Amino acid sequence: MTRANHLGSGHLTLDRFETSDSAMARCLAMARSACRTDLPILILGESGTGKTFLARAIHNSSRRASGPFVSFNAAALSDTLLDSQLFGHEKGAFTGAQKQVRGKFEQADGGTLFIDEIADMSALAQAKILRAVECGEFERLGSEVLRDADVRLISATHYPLAKFVNSAQFRTDLFYRIAGLTVTLPPLRERPTDLRVLAAAAVQSAARSQGRVIVGLTEGAVQALVTYAWPGNLRELDQVIHAAVALTEGEVIDERAILLPGAADESAGPSSPPAPRPGPVQSLRSLEQAHVRQALAALGGNKTRAAQALGVSRSTLERKLAALK
Repeated sequence: MTRANHLGSGHLTLDRFETSDSAMARCLAMARSACRTDLPILILGESGTGKTFLARAIHNSSRRASGPFVSFNAAALSDTLLDSQLFGHEKGAFTGAQKQVRGKFEQADGGTLFIDEIADMSALAQAKILRAVECGEFERLGSEVLRDADVRLISATHYPLAKFVNSAQFRTDLFYRIAGLTVTLPPLRERPTDLRVLAAAAVQSAARSQGRVIVGLTEGAVQALVTYAWPGNLRELDQVIHAAVALTEGEVIDERAILLPGAADESAGPSSPPAPRPGPVQSLRSLEQAHVRQALAALGGNKTRAAQALGVSRSTLERKLAALK
């Protein structure tokens, strides 16, 4: 993903995803195939790689786009709360249940239900999800009335789920039910050619949110970003860039504003933000242009294939190329 992580997710589609990295290109190709079906989707990827954004984009690019997209994080919930959240409850079903509540399955009727961190569910919760996925039926907590909902399920986990299944902590039958199609998001360290334009998009977003004008980064700042391993992936990149924009007094981000683990200058206090250092500057626009040129060169100048690799239409690529002249 490039700008995708910095756009309003409500209107995010797969057309807004760009890449020239082969691993991400394979991910997007599978995601586009998934849009043409109603099969359940399993998204695998490390924390911070953008699984929720990808799920939203798949929904918005599918025939269910006009229906609701309901997101739910299954981590760290008790069985009772998880049951209530997913399937709803009747008034008085448990202490504090003062009114009837529709669960996520009912809310997602006609659309998509996204369950994040599905591997963190208990065995009991897994059994209930399996029934709802297999039969399309469920009961609200405190009710014996069977209800149904037409829901397309997208699940996600940061675990390598196939290995997780083999450890007997996740039901094999549920795994095969939720993994109709499996989409794997590569970590940021495996997307080196995307990193520059991702950083540029993050700078634009951070500057806009902070009411700042940032025109570029020094070469030293860019090198600090591209040589770091990014264990926190896109989420960490976003946080680092927001901090860098806040610490920059001028319009150019210097490498001393790039605060990475093990690289921070502990002698510098908050009252002494780093000042831009003279040296080569790469504008945000030039970072994107380099990304487009690199993709086109790698594919021998074939614009159709370059557009496919970047995840944009041929006409969009033509506009980008015209801007380079």
